[in-house]
Amino acid sequence: MKARIFYIGIFLISVVGLFVVQYQYLRIGLNLAKIQFEQKLENTSKDLKDIFGNQNELSFLIAQSYNNKGYFSLSEDSLKEASRYYIYDIIEDRLKSNKVTTDFSFELYSKDSLIKLKSPASFKNDENLIKYPIALEGYLPDKLNRGLVLELQFRDLNSYFLSQLNGLLIPGLIFLAIIIFVMIWMLRLFFWQRDLITITNDFINNLTHELKTPVFSIGVATKILEKDSSEKQKPIIAEIRKQISRLNNHIEQVLGLASLESKNLMQLKKLDLKPYLEEWCENFKRLSEIENFEFNYDLEPGNYMVKAAPFYFENAISNLLDNAKKYSQDPQIHLKACKKENKLKIEIRDNGKGISKKERKNIFKKYYRISEGDLHPSKGYGLGLSYVQQIVKRHHGKIRVESEINKGTKITILIPLDG
Repeated sequence: MKARIFYIGIFLISVVGLFVVQYQYLRIGLNLAKIQFEQKLENTSKDLKDIFGNQNELSFLIAQSYNNKGYFSLSEDSLKEASRYYIYDIIEDRLKSNKVTTDFSFELYSKDSLIKLKSPASFKNDENLIKYPIALEGYLPDKLNRGLVLELQFRDLNSYFLSQLNGLLIPGLIFLAIIIFVMIWMLRLFFWQRDLITITNDFINNLTHELKTPVFSIGVATKILEKDSSEKQKPIIAEIRKQISRLNNHIEQVLGLASLESKNLMQLKKLDLKPYLEEWCENFKRLSEIENFEFNYDLEPGNYMVKAAPFYFENAISNLLDNAKKYSQDPQIHLKACKKENKLKIEIRDNGKGISKKERKNIFKKYYRISEGDLHPSKGYGLGLSYVQQIVKRHHGKIRVESEINKGTKITILIPLDG
């Protein structure tokens, strides 16, 4: 439960972090949009100053609106109305040419308020209204003999700035939503797989414990039968006992792996591993003499002070030696142990058929077995090397494999020395 809360907390912090980063990018984008808008308005104001500062149809029409000397037959009010629309069209054209496409209004007025022309479409004078005054010079102010200001007015520029950022904002929000969806999906998958592993391990534990009772009973029964058996029956009973022992070893291995995965941590204690390692090698040496294969070992003099759990570590070494024997036709196995760079280094080398580069990537996976076509040349459940790797990790060590096809395999275990 604590781990779940931790992961959910990390997820929420990550999501909040993504939103904060997105918000900061948005702020930067809005500031850039405002700067660009200011630059565009500055270019527009230069164009408008040039238009109103020179004699042309527009500036002449506005001048006649307030000082009609009979050039037009229309009334001053009609000329003013025509001027309003003409100014609006000119401003709209200049804004568009500078790539400003938001709504606007304008007001042309003199500083003494005697001249005032308002936009045909005006905004209400509220707090959200943004005004850009442009002081006019040249022909029109001189003609009217007054200082003139052309004021451009805009409203709700934030919406306009956001519309300019659609290429950044919308993809950002889409990708953010995708990231959140993927993270939620991965968290759900992670918790589902963890629950599944727990259920599987519980099932395996229960099943293997149930199997141990009948295996033990069969073992007892074979011992009783062996006492009164004939010479012909003894080989059969011996084979039964051998297979019972093999089955019992598999059960113990499955139980051991399930125990490791359920995080029932083994107790490591400081000890000299050399006497243990020597004993394990001697036991395997006796087996090699009985089964007629070659095994030798070389242990560097001195003590091997490490933190270890001897029972589990013996299982790991036995698994590796057993694999070396199992995957060689005429086994020649060598174990070497030495101290190197503050680590205990244990090498197990064989002359087996070797492991391909492709297979080496998978051999430590649970239930994975090296195959030849549709056949598995050696019996087993694909648990041995996974079990070994788990034990080495619990000893804070590393395991690596070097192998060549038809030349053999070398497996190296490195665990830290302690004193």
